[in-house]
Amino acid sequence: MTPRPILGAVLVEIYSDVICPWCYIGQHQFAAALDQSPHAGSIDVGWRAFQLDPRAKAEPTSVFDAYTRKFGGEDQAQAVISRLTGVAAAVGLELRLDRALRVNTFDAHRLIWFVGDGTRQWDLERVLMQAYFVDGRNVAHHPTLIELAESVGCDPRAVEQFLAGRDGTAEVVAELESAAERDVLGVPTFFFASQVGVPGAQDPETFVKIIDRAVTRLSAE
Repeated sequence: MTPRPILGAVLVEIYSDVICPWCYIGQHQFAAALDQSPHAGSIDVGWRAFQLDPRAKAEPTSVFDAYTRKFGGEDQAQAVISRLTGVAAAVGLELRLDRALRVNTFDAHRLIWFVGDGTRQWDLERVLMQAYFVDGRNVAHHPTLIELAESVGCDPRAVEQFLAGRDGTAEVVAELESAAERDVLGVPTFFFASQVGVPGAQDPETFVKIIDRAVTRLSAE
């Protein structure tokens, strides 16, 4: 299910990184909640930038190698990958971290900003994460970003021109800074109408309850 941008809707801001497996799971769980919630039509979604690895290079390296360095060895890396793959499978998602390529995601976040809040941004976030987690594609590679943006209805020439420049840089930096200001320590983190953040890939039932409270509270104001 894809959220529909509606004038006057409750804005849910989701801090996320396209290389974050919990964000991939979180989008899936939140979509399931929207399918179940009677208030889905009152929800609009905006994705906000967060970088798990801001020092990552544009040149890709395997996630296994990145996890080996991060978690202190190959056995530890494999244990983390196995756990994440199992969690994803339990909610119906394929996770191919054996294919995934760790890269810097700043330009991906610029592109997410470029398309704006709403349905197209949701779709772009989804295809970016699928490209990373399932297809093993390089989500820092401009031709790949252009192709993925075109698949959700963007003009490829406009995207190419945008990525070739520096537009969106200040805005993404501001989003990254706002994450720190809002005490976002990990992702995904969900802010409902700018209220206190809800961390983690919650189960759909929990998200349904949070959506209900947010819509009901704001309707009463």
